[in-house]
Amino acid sequence: MTTSFALHAMNDGLAEVIVPATGAASLAWLMIAIPLASAMILLLLGRSSDRWGHLLATCASWVSFIVGAVIVAQVLGADGGAHRMAHTLFTWIPAGDFSVDFGLLVDPLSLTFVMLVTFVGSLIHVYAIAYMEHDKDRRRFFAYLNLFIAAMLTLVLADSYAVLFVGWEGVGLASYLLIGFWNHVPANARAAKKAFVMNRVGDMGMLAAMMVMVANFSSVRFEDVTEGVATIPVAQATAIGIFLLVAACGKSAQFPLQAWLGDAMAGPTPVSALIHAATMVTAGVYLVVRSGAVYVAAPAAATAVAIIGAITLLFGAIVGSAKDDMKKVLAASTMSQIGYMMLGAGLGPIGWAFAIFHLFTHGFFKALMFLGAGSVMHGMADQVNMRRFGALRTVMKITWVTFMMGWLAILGVPPFSGFWSKDKIIEAAFAAHTFGSIEAPWIGWVYGLVALIGAGITAFYMSRLFFMTFHGRPRWTTEAEGSPVHPHESNALMTVPMIILAIGAIFIGGLMSIGDFFTNWLSPAIGGVHHGEPVMPVMAIQILTLVLVIAGAFLAWRMYGAGEVPTGVPAGNALTEAARRDLYQDDVNATLFVAPAAGLAKLATGGDRKAIDGAVGLVAKGSAGVGRLIAITQNGFVRAYASYILGGVVVALAIVLGFRL
Repeated sequence: MTTSFALHAMNDGLAEVIVPATGAASLAWLMIAIPLASAMILLLLGRSSDRWGHLLATCASWVSFIVGAVIVAQVLGADGGAHRMAHTLFTWIPAGDFSVDFGLLVDPLSLTFVMLVTFVGSLIHVYAIAYMEHDKDRRRFFAYLNLFIAAMLTLVLADSYAVLFVGWEGVGLASYLLIGFWNHVPANARAAKKAFVMNRVGDMGMLAAMMVMVANFSSVRFEDVTEGVATIPVAQATAIGIFLLVAACGKSAQFPLQAWLGDAMAGPTPVSALIHAATMVTAGVYLVVRSGAVYVAAPAAATAVAIIGAITLLFGAIVGSAKDDMKKVLAASTMSQIGYMMLGAGLGPIGWAFAIFHLFTHGFFKALMFLGAGSVMHGMADQVNMRRFGALRTVMKITWVTFMMGWLAILGVPPFSGFWSKDKIIEAAFAAHTFGSIEAPWIGWVYGLVALIGAGITAFYMSRLFFMTFHGRPRWTTEAEGSPVHPHESNALMTVPMIILAIGAIFIGGLMSIGDFFTNWLSPAIGGVHHGEPVMPVMAIQILTLVLVIAGAFLAWRMYGAGEVPTGVPAGNALTEAARRDLYQDDVNATLFVAPAAGLAKLATGGDRKAIDGAVGLVAKGSAGVGRLIAITQNGFVRAYASYILGGVVVALAIVLGFRL
């Protein structure tokens, strides 16, 4: 990529028109159908497929990748006007004037996600064959992985928000099943439930956005919304943008709906890699960039996206600096890096392509580090506490070297992949000049400095993780009993995927930057990168970023590489304690939402018991009382019954005579 951030707009910043799918693109549905069919087969056959289920699921994922690669080749070789293709499968919702077809949109944006999901996802499948080898439910695990892949591909290939919502809910279901896969442990079941509930909050935003779309456009197709959003009142466009942002916050774990992400580490480590690198948390960024026209028409909503991204990138970085659980550090890192992407997406045409570029490179190095964490756990008796690690480079050399590549990539050290993508978001942040309807140079300084500070903190906490795990002195004992642990390297099924991802972490960013390939590739779908002038020279931004990265890494080395790392958790200051508790986000949620909801439920339960149950009980008691009164008259004496008859006759005669008089 050129050293200058400023790139001239291509095609006047407009996406190409959509044409009917031809050739391999008309078979795009196979990428969804194959892993979905595999998942159904494994779930329906049950235990009878235990011996080969993992192999079928892995092959299904690789076949989807091959189909996707063929379609990418077709799009790359297409002449102008054939880069965006639509394929309608069937009419899904016929409702008078409103109708929704189940259709797919094949364009560079969707295909970028297809390649990331299928390639990285397939490597994770291979890794999981060994990682889950001794789990009695491995076949079911792989069925859920295939379901996850199929749902995410549905999400990114959809040609409308309604079809996207099917995939959106599919990844929510798959994440629930995988996070709680070991649900015999109550904490894991709670973590799955927490993720599921918080994502349903985001789903309300998606549903509300579609309602506003139908009210304004009588359609939820991307093309119709893109063409019509500039013609509706700004307030309506802003409502759509804000509702979509709520949806994105839930799915991509952005503030204030990010509290589920750390708990999601309860699932097996391959799940963590899939959620954080290739599937679920990337969906929110995709949604915002795919809806770019909405945010162009609604500057206030776009500013909200950028603000949420800026808050979250710092939030995740601060939390990651205090965690001792290796996987939770990586989870906080994902939250922070997705924050960078959301910041870029909120900057509009100057940041869309770079947000997707960072998402793509991040998929490689974050998957690598999660798989590296799984390798460490495999060799350290499933422990995740970094205070019990140290010096693992001496016995896990492949894991150490490959993890190092991911570490350098996320730090943004040139020429590793993160340098080519994250640094471009930082440069775009310094080029920002709008805050809603306000235009001023100070806006670039605010966004830019936030992004810079985030880079420095990222260097610190990721270096802390790296040095605590692989350097220093050995602290190889179990946390509970203090028994010795004998770490060892993982087998080839686990290390080979890590090596391939490490190669991607090193080279993919630089290769995609040659001749601005990646931004040119995306331009038919999202338009070209608009011209933007940072408030300070690009070279100065790059140097300042690198200085902060080196400073953060050096500080971590002094504290956790060269310094002594206690096996117990030392007392910390107020900020450290807050970060260890996720900046009290769970406490805030418990106070503002959980406690009132529990109180309301208790009140409703009490009202139900006293009012409804009480009324029912009163009717029953009244009926019983009436029955007892009537029972008195049923004494079995003939003279009593004769007197009742005589009394009745007297009363009847009195009534008749009364009416006649």
